[in-house]
This record gives sequence, structure tokens and C-alpha cells, in this order.
Amino acid sequence: MSRAVHVIGIGTGSPAHVTGQAVSAMRACDVFLVADKGEAKDELVAVRRGLCEELLEAGSYRFVTVPDPERGPDASRDAAQYQAGVDAWHAARARRYAEVLDALPVDAVVGFLVWGDPAFYDSTVRIVEAVGRLTPVVMSVVPGISALQVLAAEHGIVLNGIGGPVHVTTGRRLASEWRPELGTVVVMLDARLQCVQLLKRAPDLYVHWGAYLGLPQQELRAGRLADLADELVTLRAQLRERHGWVMDTYALTLPTGTAGGEGTEDTARAIG
Repeated sequence: MSRAVHVIGIGTGSPAHVTGQAVSAMRACDVFLVADKGEAKDELVAVRRGLCEELLEAGSYRFVTVPDPERGPDASRDAAQYQAGVDAWHAARARRYAEVLDALPVDAVVGFLVWGDPAFYDSTVRIVEAVGRLTPVVMSVVPGISALQVLAAEHGIVLNGIGGPVHVTTGRRLASEWRPELGTVVVMLDARLQCVQLLKRAPDLYVHWGAYLGLPQQELRAGRLADLADELVTLRAQLRERHGWVMDTYALTLPTGTAGGEGTEDTARAIG
């Protein structure tokens, strides 16, 4: 018998971001599995607990934390080492989840609460697929509001220029990929704010940055990257020290009139 597993996008932490479809899927779950990433990141677990407490009937579900395997020093790895490290981490996660699933009643429906949307820089779908190779599961996926959407909404901007592209990438790839023709570039998973490497190449870049989007501790900054770079580096370090973790994303645009730029200069000036 295959176990039902729901992978549910819950937005960026605000109960208001949880869609009706997501609430219905949550109500169908008997057990939620959440990765325990240690004391420094307890708030990530607490937010998920809070969403369940607010949106679900008390006593209708169980909340199970699963110790997360060590991932390793991603920053010091080259591309091949990074891929191998992530593959090993995912495999270890899948084994731990499969062990927990096998200990549950066979008819228990299991949910994974995914920050943002399961399709954007989250590997829960891949991991559940790997779990399915160890123990039978039937997976369904519910979309959620992504950090890209919340970033644009909080800054009051449209990510694409008229008829223009939006390029989504990671901090690891930004410096090698960026070029004006990409249009707006949205950067995810950038613990080192690699955008500062672009200052000499593109001094007119504008940045719309946000951390803890949708949460009470949300921080926003917008303006010329050259003017904000030092502040962002310092602020990000302070926030990580204060909270034990930080999730942030940002969009880079060129001002209207430059090559590749149909950007948001006026908006950035108004907000920043």
C-alpha cells in the first residue's frame, strides 16, 4: 500500500500567504514532518508550528521533527563537489524520512510544509521522490506564494520590463551569468551577496532586496547597488547574528535607457 504524501507550499511565513488549496491539503494530513536544523534555526520550525496551530483544529495532527543530516561547506566546493554534496545530503534526508514513514500507521497521511513554493529552489519534491524509492508513496504537490512574488509586492514593483525577461538564478552563479540582456535578475540562495562583484561591471544597477519576507521581522532596502552594497552586507550579517538564520532574496535591474534596462529606477528612488 502506498502512503499519501502532500508537499504543500506555505508562502514565506505569514498565515495570509497560505492558500485555500494549501489549507485543504493541510487538513487532510495526519502527520507533518519537519527538518530539525538545530537550535539556531528553531524559528523556522516554530513558524510552521504556528501556521498549523492557527489554521488547523487542535489534536487533528501530529508534528514530527526529524534531525537534518549535515550538509557540509558548500561555499568552499567547486561545482562538481557542490552537486555531489547536495546529492549525498538529499539521500541522507530521504533515508531518515523513510524510516519515520515506515514507523507510522499505514493509513497516516503525511505532509511536508515547504517555505515559499515547492517549484522554486526547494528540493522537497526531489527528496520525496527519493523516499518513494525506499518506501511506497503517492505524492501530491500544492503551490505556494514564492519569495519572488512577495519581494515584488512589498517593493511595489513589476519584475519584468514591458515585454522583457526575468532571469532567476543563485548567488553561486550570479557573477558568471549576469549580463544586461538578461533583464531583471532575481537572485536566490545568496549567503555572500555576490551582487557586490558586479559593481565595477555595472555601476548603475538597482537592487530591491528583502529578508524575512512576510514575517514580522521583515527588512526591505531599495536603491542603487553602489550606494547600498556596504549596508546590505553589514545588515545581513547583523540579522543572521540576531536571529540565527536569514532568508533573503533580491532583484537587480538596470535603469531605463541603458542596454537591457527597462528597470525600476523611479520606483527604487521613491522607496529607497
